[in-house]
Amino acid sequence: MTVDTRARPVYTWTPRVTVQLTVLAAAAFVYVTAEMVPVGALPAIAADLRVSEALVGTLLASYALVAALTTVPLVRLTALWPRRTTLVVTLVCLTVSQLISALAPNFTVLAGGRVLCAITHGLMWSVIAPIGARLVPATHAGRAATAVYVGTALALVVGNPLTAAMSELWGWRLAVVLVTVAAAAVSVLAWAALPPMVMPRDGALTVRRGGHRRNRRLFTLTVLTLIGVTGHFVSYTFIVAIIRDVVGVHGARLAWLLVAFGIAGLVSMGMMARPLDRWPQASVVGCLAALATAFAVLTSLAFDHTAGLRALIVGVGAMVLWGAASTALPPMLQSAAMRTAPDDPDGASGLYVAGFQVGIMAGSLAGGLLYQHGGLALMIGATVSIPTAGAQSGAEHRRLQGADRGEREGRARAAPHGPAFRP
Repeated sequence: MTVDTRARPVYTWTPRVTVQLTVLAAAAFVYVTAEMVPVGALPAIAADLRVSEALVGTLLASYALVAALTTVPLVRLTALWPRRTTLVVTLVCLTVSQLISALAPNFTVLAGGRVLCAITHGLMWSVIAPIGARLVPATHAGRAATAVYVGTALALVVGNPLTAAMSELWGWRLAVVLVTVAAAAVSVLAWAALPPMVMPRDGALTVRRGGHRRNRRLFTLTVLTLIGVTGHFVSYTFIVAIIRDVVGVHGARLAWLLVAFGIAGLVSMGMMARPLDRWPQASVVGCLAALATAFAVLTSLAFDHTAGLRALIVGVGAMVLWGAASTALPPMLQSAAMRTAPDDPDGASGLYVAGFQVGIMAGSLAGGLLYQHGGLALMIGATVSIPTAGAQSGAEHRRLQGADRGEREGRARAAPHGPAFRP
């Protein structure tokens, strides 16, 4: 009987773990909100600093470039640090960077302030999900990672719409000040609520050696991540312009559509929790296909200038589908990344995060160029092909390598798992 109990342990979330995961979700919330301020406040920043909207859009690209370049080196450098210390350092950098941004007299200082935050952005995302996973038994690691990513979804539901509305009503600087205060508060809470989490020396040395470079499954996952994120950010960088000029929602009211975008993401995260564990590869391919569908609908509306009420109804539906698919992708991708390297989750997360940031950079730059020289319709139209290619390559890879564990149980001739998504 004792053996059976150990083989199938019963675990329930304790109040302490709930508080700790809530703090981690709050850290994710404030980081994503800070990162995406230029998206919701893009027109306000451009008008205040007297620069073009396309130039403001490059704030995401430069941010992502710095994060991509610094993630893996910083993960190795801090491999021996206690995880709590690492997280708090990143939050302090976020706080200082937001203060600089709020006081920025010109675009150059604003960009410089964001660089400070970008330097530790990838490090934060590399450690935050593994911290959540270490708070619970291995059987609950995926749910812990999803709980952390709830903060990301809430940033889309509350953070981004709130900063967008505040920017429209009272100016973007007040929105950044609010983020600064929130970041400082979360820094204190993280230090008070989380355990130190001293890293075992053997595990830290594994991270420093960078053995994840030879991990083919992780490499494939990172490539799919880059494809999906690039497609998303080509258009997401200018989502306010899409809502305004394609869907037809203007002024502070566009914040409500951003809220719907985020709520769809929260719902989809809950719906995809079980499929993520059972059919991870199929889940990723499905989300990429949903992204392609949403962008295809928005492209048709962008070219049809006489759509009127139909554009509003269909456009809102496409925005909701976009929000659902794009928000569900990150937790399943990072969970899959950690599963590919159970002995080195921080290093695996670091490589995944680097790929994610390269996708943001590529998408933001491509979106800015297309928006400036070709307009919204061409920009969204170009977006369609990227997640479509990712979905097709993922489906083909799945066909050649075999279905994942859940599908294998229902198919007698299934091949082994594909390299990126073995549970």
